[in-house]
Amino acid sequence: MMHKVLEVSAADFQRIVLESPLPAGVLFYSNDCPICASVLPLFERMAQIYAGKILFARINRDFNRELSKQYYVKASSTILFFSQGKEFCRRLSGYIRTPELRCTLEFMAAGKCECPKRDKIECDVLILGSGPAGLTAAIYTARAKLYTVVVDDSFVGGQVATTWHVANYPGTNGVIRGIDLVGNMKRQALDFGAQIDDMQEITGIWLDGPLKTLSTTTAEYAARSVIIATGAHPRKLNIEGEETFTGRGVHYCATCDAALYQDAHVMVVGGGDSAVEEAVFLTRYAKKVTVVHRRDTFRASRAAQADLFKNASIEVLFNREVIAIHGDNFVNSVTLQDVLTKQTQQMPIDGIFIYIGMQPMSKLFEGQLALDENGYIVTDDKLRTSREGVFAAGDVRFKEVRQITTAVGDGAVAGKMAGRYLSEIESMQLKGEGKE
Repeated sequence: MMHKVLEVSAADFQRIVLESPLPAGVLFYSNDCPICASVLPLFERMAQIYAGKILFARINRDFNRELSKQYYVKASSTILFFSQGKEFCRRLSGYIRTPELRCTLEFMAAGKCECPKRDKIECDVLILGSGPAGLTAAIYTARAKLYTVVVDDSFVGGQVATTWHVANYPGTNGVIRGIDLVGNMKRQALDFGAQIDDMQEITGIWLDGPLKTLSTTTAEYAARSVIIATGAHPRKLNIEGEETFTGRGVHYCATCDAALYQDAHVMVVGGGDSAVEEAVFLTRYAKKVTVVHRRDTFRASRAAQADLFKNASIEVLFNREVIAIHGDNFVNSVTLQDVLTKQTQQMPIDGIFIYIGMQPMSKLFEGQLALDENGYIVTDDKLRTSREGVFAAGDVRFKEVRQITTAVGDGAVAGKMAGRYLSEIESMQLKGEGKE
């Protein structure tokens, strides 16, 4: 009787999974995913419990990228369920809880797929996003005895949770992993009484009126105030090797990772202020920095350019594009293309830093909040948005510096302002009740 998790590739996926006489649970994982490392033992235990009833298989996303794209798998870990050759039931992603996996498997073993009834949750403060800004806001509001719920469509921690080494957060002596840092924040928020609902599939949000509502596939949330801390993510080149080597030579934050490249040769891609300034910063560590820009001039300020061009450790390549990133376990070279002649060359490097802009996670709020031309939420100095009772914190709003420390600062301000807003509303209501 089969009770093991089968290692499956794209080549045998049809035969083993889709043609299986048993319903199948398929775990998509990555080698360097800390979340996957915790989910794999759980998946193996379920394979023993449901042996003979459900087929359990796992697929390495690193080596089966086309299959992952075919099934729109964009996160590790992700579990898909199949029956009679078709996807069956709701997929699970991220930090997968034992009860929700067990519940789905029970239904599958019985040949059913039932969606749980949606809960109705009312709270004082609803926080969207569980990165440093959102968790800090939750610490402040929960400590103020406000019923606080944090909702995230991914796992707790956001980008920080995937950062292997955080060297510049005060009080940590530069020796803390990102997942440990946000883990500490999460525990503190929970200890103060915050509720954290991660891995939620958000279906809609309505910010008008005194009571704001958020809808997910499992719950309806109603809140007197909302703090948006959904963050932003770096724009990517979307080229061969970029995803494969992210965290293994491909970086988007020099302040975070420059110290890893002492006496090395690194590349910076971009032509704006961030790219030029970070290239100069990298020379504090790297022996050589090559800046690649697809145009013949930089968009960066004159002052920033002056600092770059007078730095003897920096080489500038205009009219060039990086079209592929190569390596074994770590980046070791890139392929460059001349945008004018289309000629290509391979250049050995030790790491690459990409600065072609940020993409705020604000699409959900289009038409409801004021956004700037780049999609960032517009706030005042008290982090109030254009909608009363709604605040924004962290990288989803426009700001010059995007660091864990600035996100934490935003979270503290937003948390305090949300509390003040609710106190003012309550005071107004009490005064109104006192009138005859």
